[in-house]
Amino acid sequence: MGYAKTAILMAAMTALFMGFGYLLAGTGGMLIALMVAAGMNVFTWWNSDKIVLRMHNARPVSTGDRLGLSKLVETLAGNADLPTPEIYLIETPQPNAFATGRNPCNAVVAVTSGLLQTLSREELGGVIAHELAHIKNHDTAIMTVTATFAGAITMLANFALFFGGRRDSAIGLVGTIALMILAPLAAGLVQMAISRTREYSADRVGAEICGQPLALASALQLIQRGAARIDNDTAERNPATAHMFIINPLHAHKRDKLFSTHPSKANRIAALQKLAEQSNRQRRSPAGSEIKRGPGTGPWG
Repeated sequence: MGYAKTAILMAAMTALFMGFGYLLAGTGGMLIALMVAAGMNVFTWWNSDKIVLRMHNARPVSTGDRLGLSKLVETLAGNADLPTPEIYLIETPQPNAFATGRNPCNAVVAVTSGLLQTLSREELGGVIAHELAHIKNHDTAIMTVTATFAGAITMLANFALFFGGRRDSAIGLVGTIALMILAPLAAGLVQMAISRTREYSADRVGAEICGQPLALASALQLIQRGAARIDNDTAERNPATAHMFIINPLHAHKRDKLFSTHPSKANRIAALQKLAEQSNRQRRSPAGSEIKRGPGTGPWG
């Protein structure tokens, strides 16, 4: 996603935040919202990784860990011509991963324990490469700032009835109730616009980094299966961070697919299959909708 388009979308999120403040408390509310938005931008830009990692109770993985995760990340970061990011582990059985940090020199890759238990080493390498692609594309800071804005707008919506129920409110009780519903929805739409295009780009760049597009395609399929049947309670409590994950971690609340922050898994796999055929880096995938795992693969470790 180009920087200009991203800037426009972030401006839209800021304007939405300010508009919400105006409707709740007039010009004063709008000015307060503007100051809060500016402060949030600065604060989350510098602290984005810490905020999200704390939300998901992630813990650091030491260099030279017994699983060899740090070595794998270091090798792939070298392929991507990036500094080796910090690695964090999230204790949840749902397979998933995300990257965060304000720039490539201050980046973090977080993986779940379920991911390590589910994927082969080649598939895990594809996932790590995808997250390194987000870092290389400078997606990570924008993703986290957007998540913070969406969470703040949702929080304001939860308190809107307190402000809107007053007699001097500009929108009244009915307007306040409508705002409580529409404001988080609008924030979600902006999140979706920022998120969907960058996932295709990260798939493509990630496949180039690891050199195995079909391993990444297989990983996407396995992660999707796991995310569909295994709850991630922390992600469900913090839905504003869902767009940061490689596959949408939310399913317990059956959110409408129309407003999904992630593009179709089938479309992503098809793009990776096409890339694999064009590059001749790996054998063709057998016909059919399922991606077959290669011989000798299994849970790595």
